[in-house]
Amino acid sequence: MSLQGRLFIARHGETVYNAAGRMQGQGQVHTPLTPRGFAQADEMGRALALWLGTRQSLSLWASSAGRAQQTMAIIAHHIEADFFDVRVDPRLEEIDVGDWSGRNYADIIAEQGDILDREVGLFSVKPPNGEWYDDIARRLESWIADALAEPGDAVVLMHGMSARVLRGLLLGLPVLPTFDAPIADSIPQGSMVMICDGVEQMVTWGEGQGERA
Repeated sequence: MSLQGRLFIARHGETVYNAAGRMQGQGQVHTPLTPRGFAQADEMGRALALWLGTRQSLSLWASSAGRAQQTMAIIAHHIEADFFDVRVDPRLEEIDVGDWSGRNYADIIAEQGDILDREVGLFSVKPPNGEWYDDIARRLESWIADALAEPGDAVVLMHGMSARVLRGLLLGLPVLPTFDAPIADSIPQGSMVMICDGVEQMVTWGEGQGERA
């Protein structure tokens, strides 16, 4: 998949749910950032401004989750972009964790055993009444078709697991049989990558935690 410009993909900053070890997924859409999350958003904004300068013509996209939009508002401030130009799109949301939404990771693991593949940082079982990674890939393929139709650079603010699928699709990675989708390597919260012509570069490497839906 060849983009017409550079695509900057960022994870939202740490939220109060992340800090407490609770699942957000799609159900907990307005979990606020922690002070650490604000600092992560600030750092991504500063790094992006070094890459792009300010007042550039950009497409701005964000997940419909409040935590993604809150992070985007801070990044937009650094690059002097208008937050009200951000296009909010539910196709960019995190994996739907279904019945696990709002629950503590530790409680779920105590009930049914480990739900995570620790080697790759992804769920090892499908969340009950939730999504699997091929579900994420299908909605992101639809979003990519719309994004590819537009020239110029774009900034996309989304989530840990769904961003890994998006990056996997854009980088042309093979489908992993265990997860039924192409999955890129994990990047911590506070990180942003740039993809152009099927090649990924790191804009800034954050100090946040790994995947927490």
